[in-house]
Amino acid sequence: MEQRHALQLRPSAEQRFADELAALKAADQGRRPPGWALSARAVRSFILGDSKLSVRRKFYGDDALVERALVALMSEQGLMLVGEPGTAKSMLSELLAAAISGSSMLVVQGSTGVTEDHVRYGWNYALLIAEGPTLRALVPSPVMEAMRLGRIVRVEELTRCPPEIQDVLISVLSEKVMTVPELGESASVYAAPGFSVIGTANLRDRGVHEMSSALKRRFNFETVIPLSDPTLEMELIRQEVDKRLGQADISVNFPDEVTDLLVTTFQDLRRGQTKDQVPLSKPSAVMSTAEAVNIAHAAALEAAFLGNGDVGGAHIGRQLQGVIVKDNAEDVKKVRAYVDHIVKERARRSKVWSDFLGAVKAMKDHA
Repeated sequence: MEQRHALQLRPSAEQRFADELAALKAADQGRRPPGWALSARAVRSFILGDSKLSVRRKFYGDDALVERALVALMSEQGLMLVGEPGTAKSMLSELLAAAISGSSMLVVQGSTGVTEDHVRYGWNYALLIAEGPTLRALVPSPVMEAMRLGRIVRVEELTRCPPEIQDVLISVLSEKVMTVPELGESASVYAAPGFSVIGTANLRDRGVHEMSSALKRRFNFETVIPLSDPTLEMELIRQEVDKRLGQADISVNFPDEVTDLLVTTFQDLRRGQTKDQVPLSKPSAVMSTAEAVNIAHAAALEAAFLGNGDVGGAHIGRQLQGVIVKDNAEDVKKVRAYVDHIVKERARRSKVWSDFLGAVKAMKDHA
């Protein structure tokens, strides 16, 4: 199992955390909702951690949100996770599906190219021509498979799906049945216990394909917000970077003060003010924890392969360019103001911030 996973860049949640899921299942004495692989308490422990069973925390943020999500998935409603990009909506949906259904692989990736085949069913056209419409020729969608097996299906970026595709989910969520007219009434697929839908949508995608009020009523909405606790954000960044480096057998010296610099910079720009209440202009770029993890990982790789293995403020400053300098020139001006008024003052008291300042200045000059 481990050797097979080593050949995958990103194994599924049920593969990565198979040992934890097995430990939780063995110790689980709670009441399980119909069709669930674990009790609600065990699913909560899987996501938020359980020190007694050596289960680590995977989602950092609002613990009550996780509990509300579990209640939603036990009800007749689906669950819709909305929020800014990079707030771990997809990760949370994957963790919920892995713990509840034992599989997170039933997924519809929302885009303008999604067709009814992706949410209803399609046909093996060779068999269709040879045999006509038969069960053997039917190609079920992830939604149909989830209904048949009593599992959770994940619909990522739901608001990027065309309205007519979104509307298919209305009857699925309300009637819990999917008909196949070509095969007659007896071929209808009825949802088995445990079936539900988890959708995700980015708040920045509002207006792409707005959900209808009828579809909204079929979901319980939960907003996943960026981390506001710097200590939790630091812990998450270090955990994720250590995991990525460990998988690649890379070792670096990553001081806490460098992680603190990264988190402080992101929280300042994300909030539009420093922790001392000094107002700032917020960039439009996504200053999410996921982006911070990517910067920390890239800085570590630079230090490992192009440096001496010591990650410093300059590494963070150079990698910041990939987040800030994208398609909005105004963001560069806002970062310049942040550097001139905030970073320069911190650089007088700290070598890490001084190195960061030098690298960001170089970035500005070439922006």
